Amino acid sequence: MTMDQARRRVIATCIELADKGYLAGTGGNVACRIDDKHFAITPSASDYYSMLPDDVCVLRLDDLVRVAGDRRPSVEHKLHANVLRARGDCQASIHTHQPIASAYALLGQDLEILLPAHRSMLGRKAICTGYAPSGTGWLASKLRKSLRPEINAYFLRNHGVVCCGPTLGDTVARAEALEIACSDFFRTAITNRTDSDCDEYLSEVLTLLVEKEELEPAP
Repeated sequence: MTMDQARRRVIATCIELADKGYLAGTGGNVACRIDDKHFAITPSASDYYSMLPDDVCVLRLDDLVRVAGDRRPSVEHKLHANVLRARGDCQASIHTHQPIASAYALLGQDLEILLPAHRSMLGRKAICTGYAPSGTGWLASKLRKSLRPEINAYFLRNHGVVCCGPTLGDTVARAEALEIACSDFFRTAITNRTDSDCDEYLSEVLTLLVEKEELEPAP
């Protein structure tokens, strides 16, 4: 893949994810491997609908030196580099704030993937990493330690989701599959609860949402 192709595909993917509601404002980021030594990644704090190819940053994978791009790279560039280094089979990595899966990330637990079609895309489970502030080397390190060759979806506790795949299109499809799996989890959990249980459950969820607002800095 050429540098220009990678940059244009990153922008197209960002717009697709934003249209789905998986990216909001300037939150979230997308990375795409160009070759063995370079990857393209979205710039920091940029509107996806006005992003231009020259805005997309190109970094060296080994030392993260920027070799092209008019803007600063996403604050999560270390996180994406760790994914692409560890998963040579993956050409793409996306970090989203998709609504249902991000809500699941507040629970701080892995998710068993039940449907065979979803398992073939995501693996037998989606792993949840421990909490760390966004944009930090601490968060990138926590994800690096959680990465597994057979797992393609990860929750960042109190934050969002990271998915990886052989192409950007496949990775978007995996994020969509994870959203459905999380939706099925919540639907089943609510269906199996009594009315009194539901009041307690809603209280727990509201508490988690408040904690998220306190822990997560504004973008």
